[in-house]
Amino acid sequence: MTIPEKLQALRAVMKANGIDIYVVPTADFHQSEYVGEHFKARAYITGFTGSAGTAVITLDEAGLWTDGRYFLQADKQLEGTTITLRKMGEPGVPTIPEYLAEALPSGGTLGVDGRVISVNTGDEYEKIAADKGGKIQYHQDLIDQIWTDRPELSREPVFALGIEYAGETTESKLTRIREEMKKNHADKHVLTTLDDICWTLNIRGNDVEFFPLVLSYAVITMDSMELYIDESKLDDELKASLSKDGVHLHPYNDIYEDIKKLDADTTLLLDKVRLNYALYKNIPEQVTIVDVQNPEILFKALKNETEIENIRKAQIKDSIAHVRFMKWVKENVNKQEITEISASDKLDEFRAEMGNFLRPSFDPISAYGEHGAIVHYSSTPETNIQVKEGSLLLMDTGAGFYEGSTDVTRTYALGEIPQYMKDDFTLVAISNLCLADARFKEGISGANLDYLARRPFWERNMDFNHGTGHGVGYLLNVHEGPAGFHWRTRGNSICPFQKGMVITDEPGIYIEGSHGIRLENEVLVCEGEKNEYGQFMHFEIITLIPFDLDAINPDIMTEPEKKLLNQYHAKVYETLAPHLTEEEAEWLKKYTREI
Repeated sequence: MTIPEKLQALRAVMKANGIDIYVVPTADFHQSEYVGEHFKARAYITGFTGSAGTAVITLDEAGLWTDGRYFLQADKQLEGTTITLRKMGEPGVPTIPEYLAEALPSGGTLGVDGRVISVNTGDEYEKIAADKGGKIQYHQDLIDQIWTDRPELSREPVFALGIEYAGETTESKLTRIREEMKKNHADKHVLTTLDDICWTLNIRGNDVEFFPLVLSYAVITMDSMELYIDESKLDDELKASLSKDGVHLHPYNDIYEDIKKLDADTTLLLDKVRLNYALYKNIPEQVTIVDVQNPEILFKALKNETEIENIRKAQIKDSIAHVRFMKWVKENVNKQEITEISASDKLDEFRAEMGNFLRPSFDPISAYGEHGAIVHYSSTPETNIQVKEGSLLLMDTGAGFYEGSTDVTRTYALGEIPQYMKDDFTLVAISNLCLADARFKEGISGANLDYLARRPFWERNMDFNHGTGHGVGYLLNVHEGPAGFHWRTRGNSICPFQKGMVITDEPGIYIEGSHGIRLENEVLVCEGEKNEYGQFMHFEIITLIPFDLDAINPDIMTEPEKKLLNQYHAKVYETLAPHLTEEEAEWLKKYTREI
């Protein structure tokens, strides 16, 4: 069917079910950042294939909401579909809730598959409908009724992450979780977030794009863990291992009926931010709900010694791959055709050569020239351009190795670039290094420390409109809570830094129509001296890739700032040179020389 034919079929189903507006987000049942093929309902009904966006279909019009990364792609893919592109954040463009409140007729019905929205979003939609004297209908997936050749749910095999990588047994993790349940006077704990479940069970899979996760739900009790999963994905050895830890297997979708059977005297620990609306609505009213952050979130953020040792190995592997890529792109940019996409592919080739490489850890950002000014740009066949001398190439990419996940951004000067680009690049480098050099007291959060990164910008009446950093998971979600850097005191920025957290440090400059620059390292939170003044903390930079000296202007750096750069580059060379060929090491020496 064409997109207009699909919309016609959907509207027929909407009318048959008395639904006036139907919302189709980009989501699975687990609030995942990326989704598998089965869950790409929004792409099916709109033809827009970007990784983020929400479709809203009424009986006589349809709109697609997406962000600035995808305006060009969406414009092209929506041609002839009768779907209006709603450019999020642009003047005069209503938010989805604003549009729903206006478009829903009095007494109307708002439809959505309740499994693909969070509890908070469902509550918001429910209120919008109630304010219009209407209701929300969340029990059906209407897209499924017209998508006749829909891909099946992923049946990719699950694999165990050995203790040599995980560093802690499932038995130990369950014990710690149950201790938190006791503190909250809960006897059961429901989980739908895939990274929390995979971390607890030391398993990984291939059910979600980019992240090595496994479609599953779980209910943890004081003596068992009820795991809802497609059992065919587990081999006998893994089943036996799970059984030993008191894990009982159930069909994937059975949780929706099982949750209805909870005893009235149950106290259930859950995280409304990370639970889907349909499952939440199935919890009996008599059940006592304790709504707190999933304890697994902090547990998995505090990497153990085995994980830290492995993460350092992963960073060295990724850093070697980046050095080889940097050398390759600088030497070949004027000799062969290189595009944004082929450059990203080449970097992953170098990563694969390092061994134990599973896949990219997120959708890569490979942005040349003015595309670099789009903060979350994603190159597509429609936007893919050639990389040439005279401007900057921004590469925000990551790797998933068995030894851990990486998230790294480097911006490269290709050929000779204008002085103003060098000045901008140097400012970003100063920002990155100043934040990484922080010394601070235990209890400090990212809201406190973000000033160190932004001070060089604010002194020049400049800023960047995104967070300065986020946590990184170990072969899980690459964007991981609960800590991060942002001057606004909300969300991840208010969680105190603790020993073992891995956080990104990624300031940037974005000049519309010209260029973008971002430099991103990962830092490990470490304990320093403890004395009569308290416990002191610092960061260890674990990403070891040169900041392109072809783009550095030393004249605008202070002597302490030069010292930070020189110290970092000395560590880069000392660590990586033994792993490189003689030619590569000599090349690296040039790009880590003192300034």
